[in-house]
Amino acid sequence: MNEIILHPIGVIHSSYKKKEDIPCQGYRYEEKGMVEVFPRYAEGLKDVEGFSHLILVYFFHKTKQAKLIAKPFLDDQPKGIFAIRGPSRPNHIGLTVVKLLNIEGNHLTVANIDCLDGTPLLDIKPYVSQFDHKDNVDIGWLEGKI
Repeated sequence: MNEIILHPIGVIHSSYKKKEDIPCQGYRYEEKGMVEVFPRYAEGLKDVEGFSHLILVYFFHKTKQAKLIAKPFLDDQPKGIFAIRGPSRPNHIGLTVVKLLNIEGNHLTVANIDCLDGTPLLDIKPYVSQFDHKDNVDIGWLEGKI
């Protein structure tokens, strides 16, 4: 297998200093944060201001182990890691959808943030409801819990 090397394109800033403080699924909270895109990648922000929401892809930098079975926050029964959104994943990759409030240079002010302060940012993608929203979705073991 080939080695994959990723380099952060920026850093996510939030008021969450400990992982215990982070809300589960930020869409429920108006918490604001700031996404700092490193200057060498700032040109890639061209035309982002037209989108109301962005998908942030990031690295769970404080996660030290990977588990294939873990207990999710909404259930007492352990689940397969690919059936939950926990941080102890084999590649420690996370994603979140945030509301874009403002852009000043290479700094994006966002709402609905649910990342630890200092989280390495791997990528930004525009949220496009016609692409990202699906109808008739089954939500597995989460049925009746959310």
